[in-house]
Amino acid sequence: MWRSIAYMFAGLLMAVSCTENGFVPRNGDLVFRVAGMSGAGQAIVSATAWGDSVKYEHVGIIEVAGNEVNVIEATGRGGVVRTPFDVFLSDSPEIGGRPGVTVMRVRIASVKGGAAMADSAVVNALGHLGEEYDWYYLHGNGRMYCSELVYESWLDSLGNHVFGCVPMNFRDVDGNMPEYWTELFGKLGRPVPEGEPGTNPNGMSKSSLLEQVHRYF
Repeated sequence: MWRSIAYMFAGLLMAVSCTENGFVPRNGDLVFRVAGMSGAGQAIVSATAWGDSVKYEHVGIIEVAGNEVNVIEATGRGGVVRTPFDVFLSDSPEIGGRPGVTVMRVRIASVKGGAAMADSAVVNALGHLGEEYDWYYLHGNGRMYCSELVYESWLDSLGNHVFGCVPMNFRDVDGNMPEYWTELFGKLGRPVPEGEPGTNPNGMSKSSLLEQVHRYF
């Protein structure tokens, strides 16, 4: 009995740690993380966030399960995983001593199937747990990168993708290919997939289908 109470209390603490100023995350919300100082993060934003004041390098999907709040995300460390939201916040780069995380919500009125599609998106994302990270940045190869997971999970009631694809760009604002990408794809033995259809966190954050519901910084 006491163990059950302890687990319940721990879950409540986790849920409370994810809320502030009356904000409560919802199933299917998207969490965007600002770019850190890593080579990957800088390479991503140098190619996708020209001139933007806030530059995002990563995105995941919120899962609310009872008192637990998790982020389903595709990471270079573990592929598609479920991460407690408080851990996601604490692992994020800080801005002014606060987690560099923004939460956005799909405008349900714009999606065929309405509110039920948020729950479906989470179920779809959970179906990808355990898949490898997609270092090749190509769709349909059995691997997932972060915004690809969102793209494949958020579908309307007809099975259509809610978010669109764009030609992938890996070059910086001056048109140069960062050394990070040439080294990565050189090791993979593949050409940089410049121009291939894809997605990126920064571009996705600007979708008219999304509204910002909370910013932690």
